Amino acid sequence: MQVQGYFDLRFESVRDTFASLFEGNRQRGAALCVQVGGETVLDLWAGTVDAANEAVWHSDTLVNLFSCSKTLAATSVLQLVAEGRLALDAPLAGYWPAFGRNGKEAITLRQVLCHRAGLPALREPLPAQALYDWQRMTCAVAEERPWWTPGDGQGYAPMTFGWILGELLRLVDGRAPGEAIIARVARPLGFDLHLGLGDEAMARTAYLGRVRNDFGDEGAQRLMKAVAADPASLVGRAFGNPPGFLNSGNKPEWQRSVLPAANLHGNARSLAGFYAALLDGRLLAPELLAEMTREHSLGEDLTLLARTRYGLGCWLDQPGQPGATFGMGPASFGHPGAGGCLGFADPERQVAFGFVTNTLGPYVMMDPRAQALAQAVGDCLS
Repeated sequence: MQVQGYFDLRFESVRDTFASLFEGNRQRGAALCVQVGGETVLDLWAGTVDAANEAVWHSDTLVNLFSCSKTLAATSVLQLVAEGRLALDAPLAGYWPAFGRNGKEAITLRQVLCHRAGLPALREPLPAQALYDWQRMTCAVAEERPWWTPGDGQGYAPMTFGWILGELLRLVDGRAPGEAIIARVARPLGFDLHLGLGDEAMARTAYLGRVRNDFGDEGAQRLMKAVAADPASLVGRAFGNPPGFLNSGNKPEWQRSVLPAANLHGNARSLAGFYAALLDGRLLAPELLAEMTREHSLGEDLTLLARTRYGLGCWLDQPGQPGATFGMGPASFGHPGAGGCLGFADPERQVAFGFVTNTLGPYVMMDPRAQALAQAVGDCLS
């Protein structure tokens, strides 16, 4: 498989690691971009984008970034905090009155951002099409009661995270959630990122397939067994209500909708650019970035059934845990996306990293492909 793009000769070993992903035809398409100190040192792509595995990946190919979306949504909300229009520790009900019932009266933005609000899932069964009905989903969130006392535990919120932040943006910013996020963190800096694809962007979007004969690590298998064993449990509802969202990435209705937790579309170049803009202060002031990236929550995650460590809208590195490290410095922060995409920054080395793929792996936390690439970058900087 021919690798396209640019690499600084100091990072030739990373280019080789990227090329090795395509050995054995297990990888359909992917792209990698890395900036160091604001300089692009790698901007690579290879493979195919279509279901027939024939059309080649281009420099402007887009892919669903899944939960990499969350940090961009969080950054948009933190900009409202910087503007004095939201407060991290004020009850959300002050901005969204319908939210303040059924035990949610005191839940704060900080608790939502670090997954301690007790709202990772919705108990009332919803039909698949509800996923694309913004009003129905935000009303369902407003009616939900916490699964635990807010602040007393942590549990990753795969989808509700986006409806909560998106509704706050709609109410406080005044623009539709997708428009607000893109206008705040993407358009001013020229990033090729989209929430709700138009026709032109859809034509550039890669078809998603799955890695064959890979059942993931112990954590992935444990989570999938829990979902299957009890669909009405917290874990079952978090990943299965509304049903089907884990398998909807190729559907036009998914691509055209705005789901701030899960369906941002973009490329590796823009994902790395976003983290570079966080590092150099173009998106958040240094004091607010420090607050975003300090440890807010650490422990056993009631949703992911694994040890997680969160800042505000981002994951923090856990160097001693193979599935929970970005593969570079211990101060790294960012967010993985289901299936293998990864965006993060290492502030100590001034690295901004973006990896995207249309070949979805089964891992719950960090994908080994992205970790191997990050480790290779770190080795080049040692």
